[in-house]
Amino acid sequence: MDPEIQKMREVILVYLDRTGGLQKFVHDCKKYNDSKQSYAVYRFIISINPSDIAELDATLGNYILHNPLQAAQIFQSVCFVAIKTLSLIEQLQTEAQLSILLKPTHLPPLPSYVLSLSAYPFNYTSPRFYMSEGIVTAMGTVTKYTQGARFLCTEETCPFSEGSFRCIRVHCPGATESATVRTDFVCSLCSSPLQEDMKFRVLGDKQIIEMIDAKILNALKGYSIDKSHFRIQAFTLFLRDELANKMTIGNHYRIIGIPACVQNGLQATACIEVTSVQLYKPNGPSFVSDSFKYLLSLTSSSCWRFTAVLANIFASQVVPPGTYNTLKLAILLSLVQTCEKENADYLDLLIMTNDTLVIDRLLNYSLCLLPRGIRHPPASDIFPSVSKDKHGSASIQASSAVLAKGGICYIGDLSSYKKDKLELLQSVLESRTTTVFIPGKKYGEEADQQVTVSVQTNFWSFVDVDSSSKKHIQKENFLIGQMDVSLIPVNLVDGFGLLIYNEFPSCRLSSPVVHHILKKAINPEAMLYKVSQQFRTQDYEEFILFARNLHVELSSEAESLIQGYYLASRRVRRDAIHGSTLSASALKILISLAKAHAKLNLRQTVLEEDAVIAVLLLESSLTIKHGTSALCVAPNPVFPFDLSDENSLQQRDIYLMQCHHQLLKFIAAYSPGIHINTNEE
Repeated sequence: MDPEIQKMREVILVYLDRTGGLQKFVHDCKKYNDSKQSYAVYRFIISINPSDIAELDATLGNYILHNPLQAAQIFQSVCFVAIKTLSLIEQLQTEAQLSILLKPTHLPPLPSYVLSLSAYPFNYTSPRFYMSEGIVTAMGTVTKYTQGARFLCTEETCPFSEGSFRCIRVHCPGATESATVRTDFVCSLCSSPLQEDMKFRVLGDKQIIEMIDAKILNALKGYSIDKSHFRIQAFTLFLRDELANKMTIGNHYRIIGIPACVQNGLQATACIEVTSVQLYKPNGPSFVSDSFKYLLSLTSSSCWRFTAVLANIFASQVVPPGTYNTLKLAILLSLVQTCEKENADYLDLLIMTNDTLVIDRLLNYSLCLLPRGIRHPPASDIFPSVSKDKHGSASIQASSAVLAKGGICYIGDLSSYKKDKLELLQSVLESRTTTVFIPGKKYGEEADQQVTVSVQTNFWSFVDVDSSSKKHIQKENFLIGQMDVSLIPVNLVDGFGLLIYNEFPSCRLSSPVVHHILKKAINPEAMLYKVSQQFRTQDYEEFILFARNLHVELSSEAESLIQGYYLASRRVRRDAIHGSTLSASALKILISLAKAHAKLNLRQTVLEEDAVIAVLLLESSLTIKHGTSALCVAPNPVFPFDLSDENSLQQRDIYLMQCHHQLLKFIAAYSPGIHINTNEE
């Protein structure tokens, strides 16, 4: 025996003993031994820490990292000797029956161990461990594959013809089913044909995943500040046995695996046989820029001023400061209410507008402030669909809504979608899940399947008022403040958190907007305003990522105000036929708005002042849908006049304090059961 191989065997035994791996191996053997059943293949998973192995023996560490298949054979021989010496599995006859899977805990943080899914050329010819990361864009159903099989010689006089476990085929990384089981194998002893003993076939679970580099998100934004060009290609991953269903469509993962080239007829497919999966969650920035810190200190005298200035100067690269303030505040609130948690506080926006070009540019710009801002291409599906993969099995394809997980999915003009798409959107807005139906007969399965996919994103959309008015006859008898939104189903409109009508209809575009559009058309890269240099796009990106990670809690005062307004509105907004016109989701929307406003102020407690802004925004939205109520807010309640200097901010504070007092009166009149502390002074 090669002395180097013998030394590596000894090191393996020492490593397993020191790390508890030997104890785990004995425990796994006990399960097989207790079953009293003979298997063709006994499968074991051994966790390997490459750093610890390299400290014990550099040669073995290098062998595991660069020749994992050969290293597994050395582990196989060590395990076989241990089983026979300690009599761990009585049924085991030959070393070939052992299938050893090595799983490294990590790889050295060096470029040579990273396999980039967007770099060219893609090195799939080296069957060694690589680390890679990307986003799951397609996910197949779990099917069966052959882990191992026993073959017997067809020649009756051959010693391998019966009762022997000499001819064992075991699955290797990257191998196809035909490499493990087929009919042209011959006996190594007498060269006669081999025949599989079907009762000893060992089956395992297999799942095919498509993963793509995270750079794809930049390509799906529709507009990006990053003008670099790159190549994007999805690659196939094989998840087997305990790793099946460990990945979720749309999530970002880091994987360790062995690349391989699978031959499928005349075509060759590069794939990765995965050995470990880890969910990847990038850390957000732990700071905000000095310019925002300074602005926060300047406006600290009021709980309303910072967000007012923030909205006033936001997106100055796209629209002039001071325009579309209500919409820009709503966008900022929606941006900070994005996360990948279950039961998150979602905030969807539906905008009624004549200025589709300006609104589209504003929403596109805002998308790019998040890592996952997706502009939905009209030709594709918003929600997951099912199709056949390269192997003829069912594969669930990711969609815009799933890829926008923890971010924003901008779906464009809502009136351009057909009835069935709108109904599906309404269902998703209500449940935040969608169901994919997989007909078994079509995809070679025995039974039909239904897969539920979580949709964790905020939706943005707009309705072109001019276009919609031409498509249908407008109804008459509007209430005060009400707009015609009958083109869109009522339940779908209620599904969106906020309905906003932008301030500048196209028939009377403000002079600053016209000048801005013309100057940008002449010089797209020009910085037209000083605030664009003081508060850069990068500053807003860092600010939003920091703010959205804040954990906020409702104060008792804010909670009482929100509950009081909600109960009072349910009593006021009702008709004799349908009862209350206030949707059941209104309370969630109010809480989400109030929390978002607190986050924008970089606070972790929701104050009454945050609740006042939430109420005014929602009441304005309800007025557009149902007309004014007894609360009777102004047409543009959050920004009733232009913000040009400190005096205008002071006037706005006085106005909002009056609104607060008016809101307390409204609650006292229509929801007397709610106790709210009022400041008489």
